[in-house]
Amino acid sequence: MQLPGTTLLVIDDDDHVRQRISAHMERGGYDVLQARDASEGLAIFNAQRPGLVLCDLHLGDNSGFALVREITERDQDMPVIVISADGVMADVVEALRLGASDYLIKPLDDLVVLEHAVARSLERSRLSLENQRIRERLERANRELENHLKELRDDQAAGHQVQLNMLPASPWASGEYRFEHRLIPSLYLSGDFVDYFRVSDSQLAFYLADVSGHGSSSAFVTVLLKFMTTRLMYEQRKAESSGRIEFKPSDVLSHINRSLIACNLGKHVTMLGGVIDEQQQTLTYSIGGHLPLPVIFADGEASYLQGRGRPVGLFEDAEYQDEVIDLPAQFSLALCSDGVLDCLEGTTLKEKEARLPQLFAESGGALRGLMAGLGIDPNKTMPDDISVLVLGRNAE
Repeated sequence: MQLPGTTLLVIDDDDHVRQRISAHMERGGYDVLQARDASEGLAIFNAQRPGLVLCDLHLGDNSGFALVREITERDQDMPVIVISADGVMADVVEALRLGASDYLIKPLDDLVVLEHAVARSLERSRLSLENQRIRERLERANRELENHLKELRDDQAAGHQVQLNMLPASPWASGEYRFEHRLIPSLYLSGDFVDYFRVSDSQLAFYLADVSGHGSSSAFVTVLLKFMTTRLMYEQRKAESSGRIEFKPSDVLSHINRSLIACNLGKHVTMLGGVIDEQQQTLTYSIGGHLPLPVIFADGEASYLQGRGRPVGLFEDAEYQDEVIDLPAQFSLALCSDGVLDCLEGTTLKEKEARLPQLFAESGGALRGLMAGLGIDPNKTMPDDISVLVLGRNAE
């Protein structure tokens, strides 16, 4: 059965050879066009564009070389088989250099050899065209991918700027208290978030959150956290109208828990939240499934605060408890995301957790010293998001 693209053009000034080749190839299922000289062959080639050209290299006017050059320049993918009568290898090499795909030596006693040469050249041509189409498709796909990556980078840059704008100033002082944080994303966008703000004339609030997962979907939840806490404070401010307001950390975690479940985002958060009462000199805090626990440094010693609670956004029946401690005259409190655990020495979680208070004590309760002790390089890609919040009173 003849396949598309199997029209052959035979160019030879020897009528007997040309007709013999043509008759044999037609019996093999090919359509065959014939030309007896270079000008006629070129005219037929331009008009018909066959699938393959068989060309005698030494036509009567010795124009075979020029014809091969002309055909391959017009269509570099066109397979051209040259036929050399005298078998001079220099001529064959020159023809191949000009773009011929194969060569045969006269006399062509066994035309089966010609069939194989034609089939081989057509197959190479087909593969070459297919490879070219594949390259073109890949180039288009690469261009589209580059455009998508640029859009993604632009989106991430915008999201990164949004996150930076949402973060509080660092360091930040209010009354006797000083807050400072560092946030190092494992990707361009972070699933960690910290915030601190004044609730009333005598109350300061803060929290550290670690959203499950990484990247833009987790970063989006940090925007929701900022909105939820701000909205809750606004609603309570309206209810209280003035003075102190009831801004309990457990209420905040419960509110966020309900909201995340209702949003059905498939994300949950581990959180630490607290409120400092400047009049009573107390800290009220609540824990939402977060590790490591907060570390307090006072009188030269560091230890974990106690407490427990379920992750936020997973369980509808989750309840959160408020823990209350008296604040020392001088202290520092460190809140860390679980990415910090990857930076601690030790082979077990227990060993790593034991090391964190030691490092905080060695740093004198200072953020810079703690970061140095953890060996965290802000310019180095980390395996997980890392956030550290240090707050305190009369602490360097």
